[in-house]
Amino acid sequence: MKNNQVPANDPLLTADNHALLLIDHQYLQLLAVRSHSADTVVTNTTLLAKGAKIFNVPTLLTTAYAERQEIFQELQAVFPEQKPIDRTGLNSWDDPRVRKWVEDTGKKKLVIAGLWTEVCLSFAVLSTLAAGYEVYIVTDAAGGGSTEGHERGVQRMVQAGARPLTAAVYISELQRDWSREETAGEVAKLFAELGGAFGQGLRWEWQLLGLKEGTR
Repeated sequence: MKNNQVPANDPLLTADNHALLLIDHQYLQLLAVRSHSADTVVTNTTLLAKGAKIFNVPTLLTTAYAERQEIFQELQAVFPEQKPIDRTGLNSWDDPRVRKWVEDTGKKKLVIAGLWTEVCLSFAVLSTLAAGYEVYIVTDAAGGGSTEGHERGVQRMVQAGARPLTAAVYISELQRDWSREETAGEVAKLFAELGGAFGQGLRWEWQLLGLKEGTR
């Protein structure tokens, strides 16, 4: 198989076969998360969002009671032009605006992350699965009110058919091959910025080799 070619029965996510939903990444929910540190959730959600933007993945932001708590600014800054769909209900799939947005993308695969895992994320995932979508959950760009709440929420979604992955795996799956030069440099710079130890390793390699940041 030549570089950049994929088999007809390819099981992986690609930039053009899915949409991304980011549900209620807001300050009150974030401050109440106990399954992860707030920094971890912010970093991984921002990594996820920036990765989706590099690959031009259709992305929807949602909030609940936005007049009381905005979406956290690191995420909003990735999509400054987008006003999140604001709801009062706990299940974003109950909102006809969200359903219409998803339907209008024409995608049958959805990648979803949100706060809290056991409530707003789980409800949306269970509903979209029931509606016939193939659903992936980004577990480290989510968080629960307790470790048990997060774990039970993930278990419930996986038992229903959701497929778990992490933000770094999501971006790696979309990049897939470093010979894809149109995105490779931006992905490498993103990992350097938000990719933890791997990102620091990239920066060290660039420094040792005297290379420009983002070189692959």
